[in-house]
Amino acid sequence: MTIIGKVSATQNMPTSADDFAFWLQDDVIVAPFDLVSVPNAAGSTTVGVIREIYHTADSPSHIANYVSSDFGMVDVDVTTPRLGTTYAGVEVLNNDREIYMPLLDGAPVRFASEDEIRQALGIDAIPGERRVPAGFLSLSNSTIVPVFLDSAFLIGPEGAHINISGISGLATKTTYAMFLLQAICQSAESRRTANIIMNVKGDDLLFIDQMRPDLTSGVEKEWENCGLKAKAFDNVRYFFPYVKDGRHYANTWCDEGTLTRLFREGKAGNYIYTYQHDREKLDLLMSNIDDPNFTLEAIRNEILTSPRFDTVSDWNALNTELALRCQAGKGDTIPVVSWRRFKRLVSTIVSNDTSGIFQDARSGMPEKHHVHLAEEISKIKPGDTLVVDIAQIPEQQKCLVFGDVVRAAYRLKTEGEEECPERIIIFVDELNKYAPQAVKSSPIIGDLLEITERGRSLGIVLFAAEQFRSEVHGRVKGNCATNVYGRTNAVEIGTSDYRPLPKSFTNMMTRLKQGHLIIQHPIFRSMLKVVFPKPAYYQKVH
Repeated sequence: MTIIGKVSATQNMPTSADDFAFWLQDDVIVAPFDLVSVPNAAGSTTVGVIREIYHTADSPSHIANYVSSDFGMVDVDVTTPRLGTTYAGVEVLNNDREIYMPLLDGAPVRFASEDEIRQALGIDAIPGERRVPAGFLSLSNSTIVPVFLDSAFLIGPEGAHINISGISGLATKTTYAMFLLQAICQSAESRRTANIIMNVKGDDLLFIDQMRPDLTSGVEKEWENCGLKAKAFDNVRYFFPYVKDGRHYANTWCDEGTLTRLFREGKAGNYIYTYQHDREKLDLLMSNIDDPNFTLEAIRNEILTSPRFDTVSDWNALNTELALRCQAGKGDTIPVVSWRRFKRLVSTIVSNDTSGIFQDARSGMPEKHHVHLAEEISKIKPGDTLVVDIAQIPEQQKCLVFGDVVRAAYRLKTEGEEECPERIIIFVDELNKYAPQAVKSSPIIGDLLEITERGRSLGIVLFAAEQFRSEVHGRVKGNCATNVYGRTNAVEIGTSDYRPLPKSFTNMMTRLKQGHLIIQHPIFRSMLKVVFPKPAYYQKVH
């Protein structure tokens, strides 16, 4: 490798075991996150990552520079140019002999080789069967290095869960999550994992079993750089909200031709909720409703345990019984005003439902394709991918469906079915809607905390994304072993979530390009900027 500069140690900026600086040769271009190598004591090699880049000159002040240009004449050629140099600040990542002596002044600096980078990052230490491609590094000297995550820290048992944040449309959060899921499907982990994907916006994830027709050789090459094949997902089933009137009774953005194919091939269903089957999920309907005195929870428990509700068989009968409780003197131990509030909420969400997911009973008409999500999740096998579409239903119903998915997966893992996948990965975007920072407790937050705190041992893994990390419940995001940062804004990087991170890295987050992300993973000794390929599955252009 060509020498690009030399270590610079000064009285004010000495080198240390943790960092050093080096001046650059005049024609060399480097960037933050480039990795460099330097010879160290006893024939060892130190590898570091560039964090800051500066240019300094011998001018004592900006006024001196102004004066030297003939008092601000911009077209004057200076007779004697200022002495100046560009230098970079580097964070030490690794020494191949574990010798962390400060680097000596004048030591030659080179771009790190692919082997040096793999060793410095700890990738070489990851057993082959635990390697999950995470993209690739693209250095300023055109070196391409595949990056791998350790599945033991991504999906358990050592650590688990991933959080991806960034501005919608620019941070490519969903695209990266789907890339990781495809990488897991192509890794040794595929034999023991299954995926449940929430489609929260439009038709973004409703064609993941189809190859994109405009796949270019350039995109295929990027997949190869990651050690993967560019391919769509296998063994996919889709579940849509039932609607009384509509194409195939499915409330979805999915097109007519695709719906016809999916139902014909038995790869889709329309989910519903009946009182008899789903009454214990009433609390999920009110997940984002403030309940400081737990009165709504008390009413839900009353409905589940009181003999007065044993004769209730459908949603209309529930509404009738609730109306009786709302009469003066009928509230028993729970105040009537609380019953009235509960009835009003149920009427708003269930009785006034115009979409159709709340049904009195499961239809025997095969063309309606009625299913219960919890039952379908209980049938999931290793290698399966389930897509649950919630894009077109109201927010309260989204809370119900997502909470139902989480609980069904949790129940499946805790009941220990023999054919159950060892790991179930649940991916959801807009996590801040289900686990907001401002709400300290809710039914869904409780379920998510149970998963994020125990999931690595239980075998339930959360892949989550949101625009602003600062808006997500602290304990939910705090339990994520891997964190990914996409393009964001200056206001967001000023929040407490970003203060522990190097300022140069957070500043770069405001100007990341699409397809570029910054990753923090337990085995990496520093944050890395990775590039990942465009999806190989079909995405409609709107």
